[in-house]
Amino acid sequence: MHTTIVTIKGQIVIPSRIRRKLNIKKGTRLSIQEKGDQLILQPLTEDYYEKMAGILNTKGKGTRAILEERAKEKELEDRKWSKS
Repeated sequence: MHTTIVTIKGQIVIPSRIRRKLNIKKGTRLSIQEKGDQLILQPLTEDYYEKMAGILNTKGKGTRAILEERAKEKELEDRKWSKS
């Protein structure tokens, strides 16, 4: 079991071993779900979207659209940081 401390801004640090295992890198979005008295963090990586592709029987069209939108957002964010 790993522990972390919540900062005054509500931030936490995910241990590096877990980040490597789940392929969580700078800019990776996380889904936060509340389940009773628990918080569940789910990295929203390409693997996650690929797993979800068949759920709605859209043959992955929605997933591709989401991934394309995510790539555009990431590109805009990268441009923003490179200008700083």
